[in-house]
Amino acid sequence: MPTTPLPRPADDEYNPFYAGYIAKVPEGEVLKFLETQLREVRSLLSTIPEGRGTHRYADGKWSIKEVIGHVCDAERIFAYRALRIARNDATPLASFDENLYVPAGKFDARTMASLVDEVVQVRDATLSLVRTLDTESGARRGTASGKSITARALVWIIAGHMAHHTAVLRERYGVGA
Repeated sequence: MPTTPLPRPADDEYNPFYAGYIAKVPEGEVLKFLETQLREVRSLLSTIPEGRGTHRYADGKWSIKEVIGHVCDAERIFAYRALRIARNDATPLASFDENLYVPAGKFDARTMASLVDEVVQVRDATLSLVRTLDTESGARRGTASGKSITARALVWIIAGHMAHHTAVLRERYGVGA
């Protein structure tokens, strides 16, 4: 199935909270960026030794494994929202609190390999969804966390959210250094 590019969302297509994530995604076809990003993130995460997975750069901050688990949880939620909105489901979608999800995920008890595999599996599922979106379905609006949002904005948020946390892993945790 040929893909139709999902253009960068306009400012009125998402909560201003997400502007920083969307800004991290370069101009161009977001699907191609998501595909390239997966290869780069998989490569980066595969360099982290098992013993370093529970490292925290400061007290009260998430461990490396918790950051990876959070990225997976958030991508699933954002993709689910995009699916619902793209399929014309007008039901308002609830917020989620990542600060409750992370401890409940017990990511530090998992292996780095299992978390890297999960990142790949989650992104593969996201890519499958994004490939089904066209201009019309991408422009559909719904409500998430009490704010209006389009399906395509959620796709750009997914890409930017991963870019944000990859940068945090590099800059604050020293991953890939």
